[in-house]
Amino acid sequence: MIKDSDCRSWFSAADLLTQDASAPVALIGAPLGLGSITPGRCDLAPSAVRAAMKRMSVYDLETETDLSALRVFDRGDADIADLEPAQALAPLTACIAPLTQTHALTIALGGNNAITRPCAHALDPALQRVGVLTLDAHFDLRDTDCGLTNGNPIQALLDDGLPGAHIAQIGLLPFANTRKAHEKAKAAGVYVATAAACKAQGLAAIAENALARLAARCDLIHVDFDIDVIERAAMPGAPGARPGGVSAQDFFDAARLICAHPKVRSVDLTEFDPSLDVASVGALTAARWACEALAGFLKR
Repeated sequence: MIKDSDCRSWFSAADLLTQDASAPVALIGAPLGLGSITPGRCDLAPSAVRAAMKRMSVYDLETETDLSALRVFDRGDADIADLEPAQALAPLTACIAPLTQTHALTIALGGNNAITRPCAHALDPALQRVGVLTLDAHFDLRDTDCGLTNGNPIQALLDDGLPGAHIAQIGLLPFANTRKAHEKAKAAGVYVATAAACKAQGLAAIAENALARLAARCDLIHVDFDIDVIERAAMPGAPGARPGGVSAQDFFDAARLICAHPKVRSVDLTEFDPSLDVASVGALTAARWACEALAGFLKR
C-alpha cells in the first residue's frame, strides 16, 4: 500500500477548518436571508460553501501555493437566520467582533448583502478607522425609509457615520443602478469603478488602487465580495447577477490580491443563493474564492 495514498484519503480545503481558536484565520457563517429585495435562500449559502470546500484541493499548481499547513477556526453559524437585517445588526456584530480582535483575517460567509454593515461595525463601532471596499454590481445605496434590506447596507453605513471617503465600490454595472444612487456616491466622495473599467484595467489592478486609497485613510479594512459582480452566465446562483459582469477568474485574482493586504481584517461573501444554483457552479465558485482568500493571506 502506498503511504498517504491520495486515492484512500483526500485532504481538502474543508480539512483546513478546525475548532482550534488559535488559528490565524477565522470563518463564521452569517445565514441572513430575510430582507432580500429578491426573495430567495441566501441563508443556505454557508453550509453549501462548506460542503463545496470538500471538493477543493489545497494546492495551486500555477503558483505552487500550498494551503495544507494553514488552519481556519470555524466559529459555526451565527443564530440570525430568522432575523431581519435591522434585528441582526447587534447579534451579528457581537459574533464577529471578537473574531476580528483575535484573528488576522475573519471570513464571513453570507447570507445576503445586509451582513456587510455589521461586519464594518465589528471592526470599528465608531466607523472612523475602518474602510469598506465592495466588489459588487450594485451601489447598495437605496434609501432606508422603507427599512433595511440587502439593497442598502452602504447607505445605512453612511447614515451610521462612515465617511464616504472611506468607501470604495468597484465592478458596478450599467442598467443595474439608478442615477440617484450614482449621485449619492459622488456627493459622498465614494471611490467608484465601473465593470467596464475593471475589465479594461483588470479587477485586481482596480482593487489594488482602491485598497491604496483606503489604506491611506483607514487603519482597518472590510471587503464585501458580492458574488453578483460576476457575469450572470457564470453565476446563475446569484439573483442579482447581470450580463456584463466580471469573469470568475478576475474575481479569484482580486480575492487573492485583496486578502494579501495587511489592513484587510475581514471579508464577506454575499448574495449566493444555493436554491438557484446550477450544477454546483455557484457553490464551487464560492469555495474556490475561499481558497483564493486563504492563498492571499499566506502572502502577508
